[in-house]
Amino acid sequence: MTSPIRIGLIGTGRIGQVHAATIDRSNDFELTYTCDTFIAGAENIQSLYGGKITDDPEVLLNSGEVDAILVAAPTPTHVGLIERAIDLGLHVLCEKPIDLDIERVDALREKASKAKTLIAIGFNRRFDPGFNQIQARVAAGEIGTLEQLIIISRDPAPAPQEYIHVSGGIFRDMTIHDFDMARFFVPNIVEVSATGTNAFCDYIAEEGDYDSVAVTLRGANNELVTIVNSRHASFGYDQRLEAFGSLGMLTASNLTPTSVQLHTAEAVEVREPYFNFFLERYALSYQNELADFATSIRSGKAINPNYEDGRAALVLANAALESAQTGKAVKL
Repeated sequence: MTSPIRIGLIGTGRIGQVHAATIDRSNDFELTYTCDTFIAGAENIQSLYGGKITDDPEVLLNSGEVDAILVAAPTPTHVGLIERAIDLGLHVLCEKPIDLDIERVDALREKASKAKTLIAIGFNRRFDPGFNQIQARVAAGEIGTLEQLIIISRDPAPAPQEYIHVSGGIFRDMTIHDFDMARFFVPNIVEVSATGTNAFCDYIAEEGDYDSVAVTLRGANNELVTIVNSRHASFGYDQRLEAFGSLGMLTASNLTPTSVQLHTAEAVEVREPYFNFFLERYALSYQNELADFATSIRSGKAINPNYEDGRAALVLANAALESAQTGKAVKL
């Protein structure tokens, strides 16, 4: 039996807790070390899943007790931790975005490209079974030539103002997932047009950000990608995708906890509410993401989105912000 890969978790906030639980359910990894500068967070993870803890990332990185790290710490730490992982010969799975500043991302670009270990970026939605299957079937030509892709992503409610303040804005924080999904289907995007509005949340406007955006991307082969985002949806976590081609269409709809429907004289096809947050909706995609990371480490063949994918998504996010602010399309 293959020994589990020793992994260290850096960051124990909301997404770090998701990853810790996913690692614990995995047969591929053993959580040997957890780090958080707020040691109480690491202590909580240790109480649930074991392993050693520290409040200093360097202790974890230099421990000799990890083969890979999972970076779930705040965004400004990502570039530095990726670089340290490269230097120490550790594989790394880093949450998105790589950084909010493209110059910092580019400063590490050459070194990342020459790394002998794997650098994976956490665009977990590529591993959602529905989205992943549609992409594979489009690539296989089932619906002919892809002409239009529609991605809809709406959160149940806005994040707190404290988070919005440091998020980097909706395009870099939220839409960036959809930019990566767009590139999953249409790798070569040549033009970006975006519009942002403030429809319902005063404190998002106070932070100079948008609560609702619409983006149109044009691919090199004249594919059109439409992305619709909102920071709220009264009916739950709204996650849909439609791929339209010359021979047909493939769609992925919102998910509910079960497929049970109620039919009465007053209403038909009544279902349970949609999942209300990303933790529930994308639980399986996080598991699949981690499993493929293990496969990559053992095979030496990169499967997960890589550093260049992370950079490309940030380039699209920056172009969308420029377009929304200037009212002009941005050519890439």
